[in-house]
Amino acid sequence: MNQLVIVGAGPAGLSAAIAAAKNGVNVTVIDEFMKPGGRLLGQLHEESNGIWWNGVDEATNLFNEAIEFHIQFQFETSVHHVKKHSNHWDIQTDKGMFKSQALLVATGAAEHSIPLPGWTLPGVMSIGAAQVMANVHHVKPGHHGIIIGINVLSIAIARELKLAGVQLESIVLPSCNLLNKEASQPGVVFQKLAKLAHLAPSPLFKMGGFLTNKLSFLEKLVVRSFPKNGLKAWGIPIQIRRAVIEILGEEKVEGVKVADITPSGVIMKGTEKIIDVDFVCIAGGLYPLTELIGVTACPFKFIPSLGGHVPVHNEQMQTPVEKLYVAGNITGIESAKVAKAQGKVAGLSVAHDLHYLQDHNAIDDAVQHVKKMRDHALIQFHPDINKGRNELNGASITN
Repeated sequence: MNQLVIVGAGPAGLSAAIAAAKNGVNVTVIDEFMKPGGRLLGQLHEESNGIWWNGVDEATNLFNEAIEFHIQFQFETSVHHVKKHSNHWDIQTDKGMFKSQALLVATGAAEHSIPLPGWTLPGVMSIGAAQVMANVHHVKPGHHGIIIGINVLSIAIARELKLAGVQLESIVLPSCNLLNKEASQPGVVFQKLAKLAHLAPSPLFKMGGFLTNKLSFLEKLVVRSFPKNGLKAWGIPIQIRRAVIEILGEEKVEGVKVADITPSGVIMKGTEKIIDVDFVCIAGGLYPLTELIGVTACPFKFIPSLGGHVPVHNEQMQTPVEKLYVAGNITGIESAKVAKAQGKVAGLSVAHDLHYLQDHNAIDDAVQHVKKMRDHALIQFHPDINKGRNELNGASITN
């Protein structure tokens, strides 16, 4: 029997495995992909200090360290059920049953989609899929595309695609429907972008974001006067006053129909036009991938600033279910560095609960490191992340 099974070999899972194994815990990591790293494998961006964050290198370094501590890996293995017994967990996979004293779920996040006419055509994909194609498999998703959905994820990946030599027409909004009201509202989108002004690639963006954050009355004025053709970031037009009405094509993507929209997101009749593209990326944002932990007795709490429903847990990454732990984006959408730091906390908590941990200050130090990583994160997916974390940490944990 394993002492710890971790589901997910992303930054949280790998970091947790290393922390636990360093303290003598026998660890097995299960992941459905063919190699370790999770979302790290697609990440490539420049830090504020000018140093490039290369997710492939980060994943390789973590995996090599894990191998040094004799951690076992089961790749290309899907977990479809887990069951708690009095003194162990059964983890059912398509490669057989694993048994473990403790279970850590680090399954990460999935992408929301944005349904609109034509979205099932070949050539339409999530922004994350395009990122994986370009940065992991080194295959261009197409020659000339457009991104639907303006958020921190779409803008970050748009730059990665540009670095990969992919031509992007623009980043635009989806037309409004019942399922994407917030994502289609120029005012709401601009408000979120303004919170990220410190990441803007030009002084004009930075100054505009700074002023609107300080002087809220400017927000409506800026949205009303925002150029229809958008403002460019890394040469890519960001158009908060233009929306895609329909994706066009017979057997594959051949173009999109776009139209100008009012500050409240209403289509302006007579402004429709067709743009030729051969692929479309949809960026609806991320949500915690919680289906597996949903089959346990772990309770959930709905916290919008964390991405939706998240499993109840404390700062030590323990859930109310004995010997069940979580780490990474399943606990709320944040950066890979935060996920990595959370993984270390979870691994140390497992080692402590299994009576292996000798340094009793280690967990407290690791928890403080998580907070430091959060406060200094280059990208925050929601401006109220700390509020959400405080709300979640107020939940009662009884082991």
